[in-house]
Amino acid sequence: MPTSSTSTEDERTGKEWLQDWDPENDETWDKALAWRTLSVTTFTLTLAFASWFIASALAPKLTNLGFDLTQNQLYWLVALPGLSAGLLRLVWMVLPPILGTRRLVSMTTLLLLFPLVGWAIAVQDPDTSYTWLLALSFMSGIGGGAFSGFMPSTSYFFPRRMQGTALGVQAGVGNFGVSLVQFVTPWIIGFSMIGFLGASQTESFPGKASKDVWYQNATYVYVPFVIIGAVLAWTMLKSVPIKANVRQQFDIFKNQDTWWMTLLYIMTFGTFAGLSGQFGLLIKNLYGGGNAEIARLLSDGTTQVLVEGYSIPDPVKFAFLGPLIGAGARVVFSPLTDKTGGARWTLFSGIGILGSVLYTSMHLSPETSSAAALEADFDKFLYGMLAIFLFAGIGNAATFKQMPMIFERRQAGGVIGWTAAIAAFGPFFFGVGLTLMEPETFFYIGVAFAAMCVVITWMRYVRPGAPKPS
Repeated sequence: MPTSSTSTEDERTGKEWLQDWDPENDETWDKALAWRTLSVTTFTLTLAFASWFIASALAPKLTNLGFDLTQNQLYWLVALPGLSAGLLRLVWMVLPPILGTRRLVSMTTLLLLFPLVGWAIAVQDPDTSYTWLLALSFMSGIGGGAFSGFMPSTSYFFPRRMQGTALGVQAGVGNFGVSLVQFVTPWIIGFSMIGFLGASQTESFPGKASKDVWYQNATYVYVPFVIIGAVLAWTMLKSVPIKANVRQQFDIFKNQDTWWMTLLYIMTFGTFAGLSGQFGLLIKNLYGGGNAEIARLLSDGTTQVLVEGYSIPDPVKFAFLGPLIGAGARVVFSPLTDKTGGARWTLFSGIGILGSVLYTSMHLSPETSSAAALEADFDKFLYGMLAIFLFAGIGNAATFKQMPMIFERRQAGGVIGWTAAIAAFGPFFFGVGLTLMEPETFFYIGVAFAAMCVVITWMRYVRPGAPKPS
């Protein structure tokens, strides 16, 4: 394999670098090292995902804290981490062979401190400029960029027969970081952790009394774990001497399967990430105070039946459920893909996403004639969204099994990084789409895209005589 022009022989023969590493040889493969690498990188990747999606947990609550922001501005705050993550993944995807696992994971983990501490300071001051909030959202994308470096790095340590399980566990548990930040936020903001971390804010919520909250806790809580993760990475990880410079890694684009798998991973992870970022805002803007008609009815004394019978759903109490189900599905189904192959499960996922997106699209215009009708519509919307997350999680596991089977080892790492980079734009495209068009229109586009991906999966990877069964 070509030697990187940026590396010297001394750098590759130090204690950090493994020698004659071949996971396919059971006699020389260090299984304990592989699983230790998986454990450390999964821990730090979970923190990276929490940092990436912190804006989606904070944005729906900023107006309740006194920030003067429009609906579109909130969508952009949640969308921007997806844009930056996609761009940064294009950088991180080429770093594993250049930096090695140890340096890459250690340095990336430390970078998470910048958006975490920045958000903690910003939420305490409603006069914080929108420009600075956008900058913090962009920096949050560092956590998303990490994925395209961490996953290929881990793939180097495992034989192909186990990569579905190994990558599924790492990505699935890492994806729990999305659900973690949504779940922990409403709990951790309810009390002052340590006095010197900042004063409380006053939160106003429709139909409820104002209360004191400490939203800086939502990010400060991860800081000590980030420091621990960086130390563990530096002291416990090794690097595999897979060498290739940036130009040499671009040979993946000559393979048509790179492009087909990119589309399929957009369908699965792009949907997971996009809806994870926007789920809370969708709840607020469709069924909560962000819906102008509901807000009017709740403030109109002549519509007592709706005022007394409908309890506005708090986005932070529901937003964690979708990412939790999607991440759990990725972990549970990954071992199954090792046994049966990934392509069939990708097909199953695509059909499920198509059906559940179509079902959910029918419940994006709430019926406000009564509290009962409104609550029934919300339940159907919620169940439809959770079904989308379930099938997207299954597809995330399946596609990551396919890629190591379709491509040789170095290329597989590059393709994993590339597809992850493009799919990371999901939160950005979802945010822009929901800003520019009605939710129904955007979801119908999702139905058409899923249908196209189902056809691709069947023709290229599943049908009898398929060119690349995987």
